[in-house]
Amino acid sequence: MAVGSGKLAEIFPVAGFRLGTTSADIKTPGRNDLVLMELAAGSAVAAVFTGNAFCAAPVQVAKNHLAAAGQADECIRYLITNTGNANAGTGASGLHDALTVCKSVAGFSGVEPFQVLPFSTGVIGEPLLVDKITEAIPSAFEALDNNTWLEAAEGILTTDTRPKAVSRQLKLGGKLITISGISKGAGMIKPNMATMLAYIATDACVEQTQLQDVLGRAVEKSFNRITVDGDTSTNDSLVLVATGASEAFIMAQADIELFEEALESVCVALAQAIIKDGEGATKFIEVIVSGGIDYKECMDVAYAVAESPLVKTALFASDPNWGRVLAVVGRAGVPNLAVDDVKIWFDDVLIAEQGGRALSYTEVQGQRVMDQEEFAIKIDLARGDCTETIWTTDLSYDYIRINAEYRT
Repeated sequence: MAVGSGKLAEIFPVAGFRLGTTSADIKTPGRNDLVLMELAAGSAVAAVFTGNAFCAAPVQVAKNHLAAAGQADECIRYLITNTGNANAGTGASGLHDALTVCKSVAGFSGVEPFQVLPFSTGVIGEPLLVDKITEAIPSAFEALDNNTWLEAAEGILTTDTRPKAVSRQLKLGGKLITISGISKGAGMIKPNMATMLAYIATDACVEQTQLQDVLGRAVEKSFNRITVDGDTSTNDSLVLVATGASEAFIMAQADIELFEEALESVCVALAQAIIKDGEGATKFIEVIVSGGIDYKECMDVAYAVAESPLVKTALFASDPNWGRVLAVVGRAGVPNLAVDDVKIWFDDVLIAEQGGRALSYTEVQGQRVMDQEEFAIKIDLARGDCTETIWTTDLSYDYIRINAEYRT
C-alpha cells in the first residue's frame, strides 16, 4: 500500500559512479539484497548519519573510515550495502563483521579497507551473515555498471513496496552535470540527519568541505522534515558523492546556488517518496505551521500534529475530526499561546478560529479534503513570521501488521 503511482522518471547515469546489485540470500533466498557502488578515483564524499546513540556497527565503521581516508589524503572508493540485517545492537562482534566486509571488498579491488564504507539495513540485534556477503561480493563486482540505478534502488529495499530514485540535470559553466539518487525507508522514520539509507551522486567537481556544507543544508530542508512513526533508526545514512567526471567546477557563487537548489530538489523528492511509501500509508500529508516566533516553535507544533496517533488514525479513516488537531496544537508546548488567534485549515478549508470551529466550516467541506490521498494541514499560530513544513503519513491497520510480523 502506498500513495500515488510511484512511477519513476528517467534516471540518468553519473560518470565515474557504477553500481552492482546481486543476491547474497541474507533473508529471502534469491532476492537481490547486496549493492556495491564504485566511486572514481579522486571523488569527494560527504555524509550524514543517524543521531541514535545505539548507532549500528556499519555506521561506526563508516565514520571511522571517512576520518581515516581524510587523514591519509585518500578518497573513498566503494560503498557496500546489505539488506535483511541491520548489524545493529551487535557489540564488538558487529564491528568486526562490518570490518570483515570492508576487507573483503578491499581485497577484491586492491584498495585499502578504510576506502570502503559499509551500510546495513534490516532486523536489529542479529549477527550479520558475513560469509554469505563475502561470497557474493565477486558477483556484485561483475554487475558493476553506471546505468543500473534502478536495480540498486530495488536492492536496498526492506519493507518498502517500491523503489525510490530521482535525477536532475543542469548546466553550469556551459557544461551539463547530473545529480542522481536513490533512497529506501518505509518505517522507523524520523531522521535527525538523513533517512534510512540514501545515496546521491553527481559528476560535478565539488571540494569536499563545500560538498558537506551543501549536503547539510539540503538535508535540513528534506530528510529532516519527514516522519512516519517518530522512530529514528540505528542505521540512518546518507552519502553524497561528487566524481568530478564532468569537469564542471562548482566555484562561482551563482553556480553553487544553482547546484544546491538542484541537490535540494533531489533530496526533497527522495524524502517525500519515503513518506508516500510509508508502512501501510494511504495518505501523504503536508503539515505547514506558520506564524511562529522561531524554527523550534513551528517544528514542535508540526511534529506534534504529524506524530499524534489520534490525528493519524483519523487521517486513515478519512474522518475530518478537526478537534484532534486543535487539541494537539494546544499541548505542543508553545508558551503563552493565544488560542483565539490560532487558525487551522485542511487545504483551503478553514476549520478552526477564535478558539473553536470556524463559523464558515461544514462537515461536507472537511470530508471533501479528507477523502483525498494528499492534502495539507495548515496551522497559523499568529505569533511571528516563521513558517516550517514537514511531511507525514496516516496510521493504518497495515502499519501494525507489517511491524507485528517483521521478524516472522
